[in-house]
Amino acid sequence: QVQLVESGGGLVQAGGSLRLSCVASGSSSSISGMNAMGWYRQAPGKQRESVAVIGRGGITNYADLVKGRFTISRDNAKNTVYLQMNSLKPEDTAVYYCNVVSRIGVASWGQGTQVTVST
Repeated sequence: QVQLVESGGGLVQAGGSLRLSCVASGSSSSISGMNAMGWYRQAPGKQRESVAVIGRGGITNYADLVKGRFTISRDNAKNTVYLQMNSLKPEDTAVYYCNVVSRIGVASWGQGTQVTVST
């Protein structure tokens, strides 16, 4: 069982930056052993979508809408995954969720953190 806790969301003006953090805890929670870790988001009335994913080997993948603006990274020693978000736009407003997938394919989700970008 892996517990994920996100933090770092908030209200920011367009063009601003935020850094989200996701701390993993619990048995078998070492992120160094996870197949993939990622950030997803869900805006009101829309489906949850992938924002950024980082694989065990460090390969990253980004949604086209955030390429060049967002950066996913991880600190294995702190069991934490980060999402650095720069040049934020109002359309980035959503609840952001952390996700990890274990080596046996079990997915765990955090409770989400709200990001609101004002014009």
